[in-house]
Amino acid sequence: MAKIYYDKDCNINDIKDKTIAVVGYGIQGRGQALNLRDSGLKVIVAQRPGGPNYEQAKKDGFAPVSVEEAAKVADVMVILTQDHLQADIYKNSIAPYIGKGKALAFSHGFNIHFKFIVPPKNVDVFMIAPKGPGSLVRRQYEEGKGVPCLVAIHQNATGKALKIALAYAKGIGGSRAGIIQTTFKEETETDLFGEQTVLCGGASELIKAGFETLVKAGYQPEIAYFECAHELKLIVDLIYEGGIQGMRKRVSDTAEYGDMTRGKRIVNARTRAEMQKILKEIQSGKFAKEWMSENKAGRKNFLKMRKAGEDHLVEKVGARLRGMMTWMKK
Repeated sequence: MAKIYYDKDCNINDIKDKTIAVVGYGIQGRGQALNLRDSGLKVIVAQRPGGPNYEQAKKDGFAPVSVEEAAKVADVMVILTQDHLQADIYKNSIAPYIGKGKALAFSHGFNIHFKFIVPPKNVDVFMIAPKGPGSLVRRQYEEGKGVPCLVAIHQNATGKALKIALAYAKGIGGSRAGIIQTTFKEETETDLFGEQTVLCGGASELIKAGFETLVKAGYQPEIAYFECAHELKLIVDLIYEGGIQGMRKRVSDTAEYGDMTRGKRIVNARTRAEMQKILKEIQSGKFAKEWMSENKAGRKNFLKMRKAGEDHLVEKVGARLRGMMTWMKK
């Protein structure tokens, strides 16, 4: 069983005297920065000017600075930009200034695990990964609750890396829910696998395949959309609240029987073999190298696939139907 830390295991004073620089004021960066500040910690935000995140940071009462400026004064650098940007940001703006006794922190282990970032041995390197978007991290904190987090230590140069990491997690509210110990390897590889085979890749392809099968058989696209895409939220919410068996108990017996007798014909031995292949590509670093190369080459394939997805019939039908659903409109 995994080791789990709670409030009693974390001392906010372990990070109280340190200056924390949050690099990137996107959804996750904003949530963490605001929570840290409200926990009484000294926080500065590094965000380039000219965009909505910069303006949001100013609106929230921060005075955004460059990454270089932050790196010169911060004791803890928390990099919360997108994965493909982190290595260049570190190389160009952080590495020249990070020194002995300082700490480098992440909420995803991608760049450390695959060695796109290799910090000096005299700094602490840790990860605090909330298992929820930054907006939820913020909302739960404001409600006196917290989002469960993962904690991992890659380097313990000061001998206090875990204490600092747990104090940071307490600062964002994670210790109210629980902080699960893991490694950079485990977090990174399982995160990528889940995204590719289940949460994003698996789910989106399953939706499109079901939709296309019904439309090809002569059913109306609108009906196909409802049955293969729209109602997925109901099922996911039930699983989120009560697990797979909890979901099965709350759908019809007909749906449950169909689930248990037909599901294995969709996710079959061939599917599982492909999952193993994808996992090996992640573990070997093949996927990471492919993704970083795609970005360096200008994202031609990525943008082509994105455009094809936007042009799919399921998106056109879905947009029209969602326009009928007034409860979705802000």
